[in-house]
Amino acid sequence: MAAKPKKTTKKIAKPTAAPPVLADVRAHIDGIDRQIQALIADRAAYALQVGKAKGKLAAAVDYYRPEREAQVLRMVVDRNEGPLSDELLVHVFREIMSACLAQQEPLKVGFLGPEGTFSQQAVMKHFGRSAHGLPLASIEEVFQEVENGNADFGVVPVENSGQGTIQVTLDMFLTSNLKICGEVELRVHQYLLSRTGRIEDIERIYSHPQSFAQTSAWLRANLPKVEKIAVSSNAEGARRARNAEDAASIGGESAGHVYGLKKVVMSPIQDEADNTTRFLVIGRSIFPTSGHDRTSVLVFIHDKPGALFDVLSPFARHGISMNRIESRPSHHAKWEYGFFIDLAGHVDDEAMKKALAELKSHSAQIKVLGSYPVAVP
Repeated sequence: MAAKPKKTTKKIAKPTAAPPVLADVRAHIDGIDRQIQALIADRAAYALQVGKAKGKLAAAVDYYRPEREAQVLRMVVDRNEGPLSDELLVHVFREIMSACLAQQEPLKVGFLGPEGTFSQQAVMKHFGRSAHGLPLASIEEVFQEVENGNADFGVVPVENSGQGTIQVTLDMFLTSNLKICGEVELRVHQYLLSRTGRIEDIERIYSHPQSFAQTSAWLRANLPKVEKIAVSSNAEGARRARNAEDAASIGGESAGHVYGLKKVVMSPIQDEADNTTRFLVIGRSIFPTSGHDRTSVLVFIHDKPGALFDVLSPFARHGISMNRIESRPSHHAKWEYGFFIDLAGHVDDEAMKKALAELKSHSAQIKVLGSYPVAVP
C-alpha cells in the first residue's frame, strides 16, 4: 500500500510592524518636553505660593522642610514603574525641588572642601545644584559656620562601609549644640588621577587617609614603592597633583574635572566595589516626623557593671530597633563614656518618648542629637 503523501502547510507570514519614522518620534518627544516644561513652571509657581502661605520668614532655611521633601521623594519611588531607576528619578525631582526652593533664596550649605570632594557630591545629592555650597577647611569649621549662622546647614561624613566611623565628626557632637536633620548615603568610587594619565610617571600619591585605607590592596599590588602623602581632603590632593607630572591623587571623578586631571586607570581602584559613605546633615533645629525616620542620641553612662544593659533595655521593651552604637570617651570625667546610638523612629513617637524617659534614671546625661528622615536612594 502506497504511503500517503505528507501534507504541507504553508506558513503564513505575520505582518511586521513598520519601523517608526524618526521625525515622528522626535516630534512626539518634543511635545512631551513642552508638557514637562509647562508642568515644572506650574510647580515653581505653586512653590512660591507655599512660601507666601508661610508668611514673611527670616531666611531660606525657614522655608526648607526636609520631612516634606523626603515624603515627596518617597512618593516618586513608590510610583516608579520603570524604565528609569529610582535613583535617577529621585535625582531629577531633587533638582526640581532645589530650583523651586531657590526662588525664595538659595540655601547655604557648608562642607569639607575645597571643591571636588565627596562631601561636595553629598551636598549636591541631598540639596541639589541650586543650593550654594560653602567649601570649608575642616569638619570643625563646618560645625562652627552652622553654629554662627553663616551656613544654613552643613554636611559632614560620619561612617564608611569599609573603614568604619569618622571619629572627628562624633567628637564634635560631644560639645556642639547642633542637631542632625538629615542623612545622605553616597556610593564612593575612588580613581587614580594624574596630569599625564600614565602610571609609569607616578612617584608619589596625595590623598586623604580614608582614601588610602579604602584603596590599600590595589596600591600594594600595583604601586608598592610609590610614596604616599596624606592631605586634608582628596580635592587638596588633586590640587597638588596637578602641579607635577610625577604626582597623582586619589579621588572622585569630580575632583578630576575640577583640577584637570586624567584617569590613570579607567575603573575605580577601591578595594570594595560597594564602597559607601554616610554623611549627616547638621542644622540648628529638629524637624517634624516624615513617617520613616531615624533618631540619634548621645548617652553618657558611669563605669559600673550592667550600665550598657540598663541603657539599651528600655528600647527593647518599647519595640524600638537600634541601628548602630558607637562609644567615645566623654571628655567630661575620667572613665565616663558617651554612647552614640541610632534608633528607628522619631523623637515625637510615643514609644520613643517612653523609652527616653526610662533611660534618664540609668544615665548620667542624655542628649538627643536629632530626628531626621532615613536617606532616600
